Amino acid sequence: MKRAEVQAFYDEPTATLTYVVWDPYSRDAVVIDPIVDYDPATQMTSRKSIEKLLHFVREKDLQPHWVIDTHVHADHLTGAREICSAVNGCRWAMNEKMGEVFRTFKKVYSWTSSDLDVGEVRWLKDGEEISAGTMRVQAIFTPGHTPACTTFKIDEMLFTGDALMMPDSGVGRCDFPGGNAGQLYDSVWGRLYSFPDHYQVYVGHDYKPGGRALAYQSSLQDQKENNIHLKLGTSRAEFIAFREGRDKTLAAPRLLQPSLDWNLGAHQLVKRISP
Repeated sequence: MKRAEVQAFYDEPTATLTYVVWDPYSRDAVVIDPIVDYDPATQMTSRKSIEKLLHFVREKDLQPHWVIDTHVHADHLTGAREICSAVNGCRWAMNEKMGEVFRTFKKVYSWTSSDLDVGEVRWLKDGEEISAGTMRVQAIFTPGHTPACTTFKIDEMLFTGDALMMPDSGVGRCDFPGGNAGQLYDSVWGRLYSFPDHYQVYVGHDYKPGGRALAYQSSLQDQKENNIHLKLGTSRAEFIAFREGRDKTLAAPRLLQPSLDWNLGAHQLVKRISP
């Protein structure tokens, strides 16, 4: 039974979903994948999306205990530091393999930073649970899109980041350094599809294919039966061949370099927050 409530925030320029999840009785909450707005023309950031989220939190009288990122985002800047700075008692949590991702991209972009430097973070192990007051949040490692992707399970809800998109959008790409189509197949087929059909999936992006309306929630049964890239009956070899072939045709995300620089703590491109 779904106990927690969910509010989604959609960022049109990056097609990103941010979620506030809370216990309606205790008002305990977590924030998943918040963003900082970024203008590539001026290289300036702003707090517009952060302030909108914080206004909602205050209006609902919620107490966020954790900000959790599903992975190292390559298409938008994380707002985790800003949320934690603005909310007393709120902490940031991420997959313990983030350092591996940093070291990979350090070589790609020749960053001078010696190591991952994002401040105080709770590094989560696979299967680990953290408490947000009365709520329990479980980290389920689902690598493939990146080596440090995490699905977060809250009650009977799965917040999948880029591992699973809406059924008509498929799954995340696997061509970034450290990505692996075979790993993503194992993550979705072996881990996510092992949960009961009635579990609800909340995705990290929605690109509105075909011009349809925004959608970000589906049942796991719908995913298993209708996901256009990976459904029940799709073989591992078939998926890998499809994913690797498709990824060769995809352009790099528009905000790739500033996103990685900001999200992995290099801070060599993006350094400013505008009012």
